[in-house]
Amino acid sequence: MYFLWRSLGLVGWLTVAGITFAQSAPPNFVVIFADDMGYGDAGCFGSKDIRTPRIDGMAKEGMRFTSFYAQPICGPSRAAIMTGCQPMRVAERGTVKNVHPILHAKEITIAEVLKTKDYATACFGKWDLAKHAQRGFFIDLFPTRQGFDYFFGTPTSNDAVVNLYRNEKLIEPKTNMAPLTKRYTDEAIAFMKKNKNKPFFVYLPHTMPHTRLDATAQFKGKSKRGLYGDVIEEIDFNVGRILDAVEGMGLSKNTYVLFTSDNGPWLIKNKDHQDGSLPRDHGGSAGPLRSGKVSTFEGGVRVPTVLWGPGRVPAGVTCDKIASTLDVLPTFAALAGAELPQDRVIDGEDVAHLFHGEFDQANPDKAFHYYLRVHLQAVRQGKWKLHLPRQKMQPGTAPFLVNRHIAPVDRVGFKDPFLVDLDKDLGETTNLAEQHPDIVKKLLGLAQDMRKDLGDFDQVGENMRFFDFIGQRPSRPPVPQVRDISKPKKPKPAGNQ
Repeated sequence: MYFLWRSLGLVGWLTVAGITFAQSAPPNFVVIFADDMGYGDAGCFGSKDIRTPRIDGMAKEGMRFTSFYAQPICGPSRAAIMTGCQPMRVAERGTVKNVHPILHAKEITIAEVLKTKDYATACFGKWDLAKHAQRGFFIDLFPTRQGFDYFFGTPTSNDAVVNLYRNEKLIEPKTNMAPLTKRYTDEAIAFMKKNKNKPFFVYLPHTMPHTRLDATAQFKGKSKRGLYGDVIEEIDFNVGRILDAVEGMGLSKNTYVLFTSDNGPWLIKNKDHQDGSLPRDHGGSAGPLRSGKVSTFEGGVRVPTVLWGPGRVPAGVTCDKIASTLDVLPTFAALAGAELPQDRVIDGEDVAHLFHGEFDQANPDKAFHYYLRVHLQAVRQGKWKLHLPRQKMQPGTAPFLVNRHIAPVDRVGFKDPFLVDLDKDLGETTNLAEQHPDIVKKLLGLAQDMRKDLGDFDQVGENMRFFDFIGQRPSRPPVPQVRDISKPKKPKPAGNQ
C-alpha cells in the first residue's frame, strides 16, 4: 500500500530483463486514458468485432497487463492516476467526499512531481477534477493550476455537450464532438514536437467512448459494432499516430507510452445491461469479467492496459502481476529521478520492475482495495479476491444504493465473506471461503488494516486527508446529502400541486 522506492540510476547503462539501454536522460511519458473502454474492447484482450491493430501492435512490441486496475467511475479514476492515492484518501475542496472528487489545490499531481525535474507537461482531453460540470467549475483547479504547462480539452464528461478550452479560455462552447479524438491527438503531437529536446509528460484522457458517442467520416459506419466500435477504432488509429510521431522524432528508445482506461464498460448503454455485442449498443464489453462500470466486480475496475517502450519494455510479454493507476505516479517519479512528497501517504508503488519484465521482483504482499464511493467492498492479494460482507443497498454508496448502471443479477449483497480464485474464476461465481478459512482470515485482516488507515463508510481513517477542516476531524466520511433513490418520493400536499 505504501510507496516502495526502487532507485534507478540516471547515468550510464542499465540492464533489465536482458535488455541493455542508455539511461543518460530522463524518459518521456505518454499516458493515453480511454473513458469507459471495457476489458474486452481491444483485439489483444479478446475483442472479435472491434478492430484495434495499433493497440494490438503495442502489445506485440511491448507489454500487456492483464491485472491492471482503475477505479469504478470516472472522477475517482482521475484522482487516483493524478495523485497516486485512493480517491477516499485525497482531500477535496470543502472537505466533502463527492461522487467525482473536486481535487484540493494542496494535493500534489504527477505533473507537479515531474515539473521538479523540468518536464514539459500537458493535458489533452477530459479533466473532471475541478467539478463534474461543463459550467460552474473551479477554474483555479484546472490542469494549468495543477502542474500542467498546457491544456486543450474539456472540464468534464460529454454527457450532453463538450465545452472546449485552450488553457483557461473557452474557445468553443458546445463543440462538435466528432473530431475530438483526432483534435486531442493533433495537439498532443504538436506539443511533443515542440518539446522534443527536453523530457515531456503528455496526459491524453480521451472524451470517449463515454457516451455521447461520435466519430469522423473516416470511421463512422465502418465497424461491425456500430457507433461504439467506430469510436474505439478511431481511438486506436490515433494511438498509432502517437506511436508514429514518437518514432518519427527518434524518441522511441527514451519514451514510455501507457494505454489504459478509467473504468470498465458502461453497461447501462447496452441492451439488458449486458456486454456490448450488438451494433446498437453504446457501451463496451468486459469480456470474461463480471459486470461493468460502477461495480467492484472485476468488470468494473480491471481495465485493458498496454505499455510500449522499445528497448526498455520487453516485447510480446504479458504481465499478470497486480498493478493499477495508483502506481503510475510513483513509477514515473522513480524513472525520472524525482522525489515523492514526504508529508503524506501515497497508496501506489514503484512498479518499474514490472515495466521492464522483472516479474520476480514483484511485491508478493501487494494488495488492491476495491472502494465504491466511500465503501470498502473487496480486497485482492495474489490470485485471491475477497468480497467483504455487505448489504445489497450499502450505506456509503449513494447515489448508487440502487445501482442501475449494472445488471440486476450483479446488484447483490454478501451475508458472509465471498472468496474467489481469480486464476480459475474470472466471472466471480463460486465462493471458496469455506475451503480456505486461512486466506479469508488474512484478507479480512488486510481490509481491517485499510479501514484503520484510510476508513470506510462508517469511519474516517488515520491518514484520510482534510486540508480545509478546522477543529475536530469528522468521524465519518463527509458525503453530500443524496436522496435515497430506492424510496419513492413523497406525494406533494394537495395545496402545492
